[in-house]
Amino acid sequence: MARAYASAVIKAPIEAVWGLIRNFNGLPDWVPTVVDSKIEAGLDPDVVGCVRSFHTADGKHVREKLLTLDDAQHTFAYNFETPAYPITNYIATLRLMPVTHTDQTFAEWEAVFDEAPDDEGKYVRIVSNDVFAAGWKALNAKIEREKPQKPDGAERWKAWAPNKIWTSRVLKAPVEDVWNVMRDFAGMGDWHNEITKMTMLNNARSDQVSGVRDFYFGDGHLNEELLSLCDQTRSFLYRITKSEIPWMNYVSGPRLWPVTADNTTFGVWTGDWVASPQDDLVLIPRTEANVYQGAFATLEAKLNAARER
Repeated sequence: MARAYASAVIKAPIEAVWGLIRNFNGLPDWVPTVVDSKIEAGLDPDVVGCVRSFHTADGKHVREKLLTLDDAQHTFAYNFETPAYPITNYIATLRLMPVTHTDQTFAEWEAVFDEAPDDEGKYVRIVSNDVFAAGWKALNAKIEREKPQKPDGAERWKAWAPNKIWTSRVLKAPVEDVWNVMRDFAGMGDWHNEITKMTMLNNARSDQVSGVRDFYFGDGHLNEELLSLCDQTRSFLYRITKSEIPWMNYVSGPRLWPVTADNTTFGVWTGDWVASPQDDLVLIPRTEANVYQGAFATLEAKLNAARER
């Protein structure tokens, strides 16, 4: 199955961006190549199963059915009812995530489909570049012109925050460069300013799931066990097994996405644990700033310094 993909950072808060693109009948408002659109059968554009019928500037008539709409996760999916190209089994997904460090938005658009053998790769390039990447570029241009603000009363997480800490940042380095450093579970002491003496216990490899790293964070002595490691999603998950900090059941980990618009990286780091509400008043902001955002910032600085040498 072929896969088309494009991602970008949209220079506005996710609440404003979602308000612009959530309308399944709204393509003409932000995609210059779509000249008109209507929802068939008089349905509203947020009715799952509705079909939008539109024309492109080159005269194509396209019909697409809404398969999923999720206000909690800021995503929707659709298929072709009347295809724009000679491909089959087309399902596209558009997804937004907040960039908490800058209050902007990471946006990705992908589709899977089947191409004819003689067309292998042709429509991957067309859909990725001429539709998805061009769409994000047009949306950023609209954002720049109109400078939309967060709607009054808009909620970022409509179904609770997904984690006790959910924090994200754009790193100005290619995603493979970032992942090649981050996936070394014993390597954080080489690039995080506050971590020292990091080693794997019992001679475990740093990519061995179940391996435990031993280190100091400032004056604190910690052990963390690697619970999962995935090169496909560029992510890992770990738990604390030894710490003087008053928390229990601490589980955390990062995940990376490519930003294809400028060959940078979008990184998310999440954390969950159990602690008293009073302790959390200190633990939550300190962990987000000093551990997760601090890790992203110092790693970006390390990679940029290496490129300048």
